[in-house]
Amino acid sequence: MAITCDVAVLGGGTGGYIAAIRAAQLGKDVVIIERDKLGGTCLHRGCIPSKALLRSAELYAQMKDSASFGIETNGVTLVFPKVQERKQSIVDQLHKGVQYLMRKHKIRVIEGNGRVIGPSIFSPKSGAVAVELLDGEMDTIVPTNLIIATGSRPRMLPGLEPDGNHILSSDEALQLADLPDSMLIVGGGVIGVEWASLLNDFGVRVTVVEAADQLLPAEDEDVARELQKQLQRRGIEIITGVSVDPSSFEIGDNQVQISAKRGDESIRLEADKLLVSIGRQANVENIGLENTDIGLERGFIRVNEHMQTTEPHIYAIGDCIGGLQLAHAASHEGLTAVHHLAGEASHGYEESQVPRCVYTRPEVASVGITAKEAKARGLDVKIGKVPFSAIGKAMVYGETEGFVKMVADARTNDILGVQMIGPHVTELISQAALAQVLDATPWEVGQAIFAHPTLAEIIGEAALAVDGNSLNV
Repeated sequence: MAITCDVAVLGGGTGGYIAAIRAAQLGKDVVIIERDKLGGTCLHRGCIPSKALLRSAELYAQMKDSASFGIETNGVTLVFPKVQERKQSIVDQLHKGVQYLMRKHKIRVIEGNGRVIGPSIFSPKSGAVAVELLDGEMDTIVPTNLIIATGSRPRMLPGLEPDGNHILSSDEALQLADLPDSMLIVGGGVIGVEWASLLNDFGVRVTVVEAADQLLPAEDEDVARELQKQLQRRGIEIITGVSVDPSSFEIGDNQVQISAKRGDESIRLEADKLLVSIGRQANVENIGLENTDIGLERGFIRVNEHMQTTEPHIYAIGDCIGGLQLAHAASHEGLTAVHHLAGEASHGYEESQVPRCVYTRPEVASVGITAKEAKARGLDVKIGKVPFSAIGKAMVYGETEGFVKMVADARTNDILGVQMIGPHVTELISQAALAQVLDATPWEVGQAIFAHPTLAEIIGEAALAVDGNSLNV
């Protein structure tokens, strides 16, 4: 049967359900098509479950170090199954919350596999969606506008496909029933270093191999260097500038073995398990794009600043369009698409205004561009850099490693970027992001009165330091 609506959303992840809610708030009749669970990767296989594990790992590490705070214990025991239970309970509770929001806004949820179809008896133009329901029956959704939000999945190395036992992606790693004694992580990007941090805190021997010359290749060199130093201090082995050879992969004595190459040098590595973490690829296959004129670019759906595809009544948002591949970016893209299709002012975003966070110990956060990127664009820069060791609240926390670095245009005085590594910087970065949105200068940020003692004081200090006026360094 055919179901007509104003807006159909193909994919119920973070970007998809946020777009659906805003469309419903604007009076649209909305249908979401989801083949798995509302909340998508972020809620079930990404942001939330991984951060739940990271929080348990962080707390476990702090409790083992409690004597430095004057608190002596008789020992701390990790019960990993209970860690997994807590993670799942958080996911389940948030999943129920998303389901409630769908009911609250009278959004119809269709469970099944959706494929975009071309012009047919249902519609003279492409954009209707044929849905194979879970019971094998078929529905056809005929919307005025379609928003594609099909997300992404872990990118694999040919020859190192996950088997759920010896070779894992982040999806399988989240479901571990027991911790291995050792883990080899291929990829030192965001996901790779987060897993390295939490596994190390849980007592797993971790080795990270990264093809680039630094961890977090897209981030500031000073930040990457500091992160590597602190992870190595904790006992994590990090090898950069090497690439693994999938053809050398073997399993022997219940351990994985693989060779990594740096020029002519070959390094043999082994561990109980191997985690492949080399990014994510868009879910654009088997969703019917071949029935449309929608264009792809480097494996992602091509869109304009309003999130329109090459078929203007069809929009696409989130990981399937590439870009930053962040849940909060997907949400904003969803809002942009809905406002545009509703005829309202559509506010896209500059990637430089989107904060990026890494939930390792210590945390990493950034917004805007680095000094290296600015110089590559021909800009003259001035930099303010303040260590957390200068901040009283950091000493109270017992976490004084790291720094905040503010980069400004020497000619215009505009803030170009802010990079942070240290305690709770994923909470602090939003202040820097707001400063960029408001086009604040370092001087203006430095004139704000920051409460004392707080970690946030370091932002004001870094802003003052841009012009050499820091008060505590």
